Amino acid sequence: MRIIHWLFVLSVALFVSGIGLVIASARAARRAPAAADTAAASLTPVASVKQIMKGITGPAATVVYNAVGTIVTSKVTEERAPRTDEEWEAVGNAAAAIIESGNLLMMGTRAVDQADWIKESRALIEAGTEALRAVQSRSADGVFAAGEPLNLSCDNCHRKYQRGS
Repeated sequence: MRIIHWLFVLSVALFVSGIGLVIASARAARRAPAAADTAAASLTPVASVKQIMKGITGPAATVVYNAVGTIVTSKVTEERAPRTDEEWEAVGNAAAAIIESGNLLMMGTRAVDQADWIKESRALIEAGTEALRAVQSRSADGVFAAGEPLNLSCDNCHRKYQRGS
């Protein structure tokens, strides 16, 4: 009978310990986003939207647009697509820069509003992500197809927000 008693006491102690661990992990999970918010709050945006566009987004989009295509002249027709690891890496780096520029456009006071500005920034991120996936699968057709949503995301945003050049 004593063994059963001690087994019962041990099982109750283990049960209570388990409940304590669940509560402690739930509290830790609630605190983690607060730490992430603190890190984000400590970031200080430096570049203007115009600088991001001219220094990151524009040049990166040009790399993606020019990576795949057909050049037709009176003498030859040339199919252009990345062929070497270095060429694929350059297009992938450009796609990653597009994604990150979308993130930068939503930081701090750069976000003009919380509606269309965020929506268009996310569309830019999605277009860059589509291009990056195409690069990762070495799909020239995929990179070409990613050009359309990239162009649309730029055009839609510029139609509403671009103020002079």
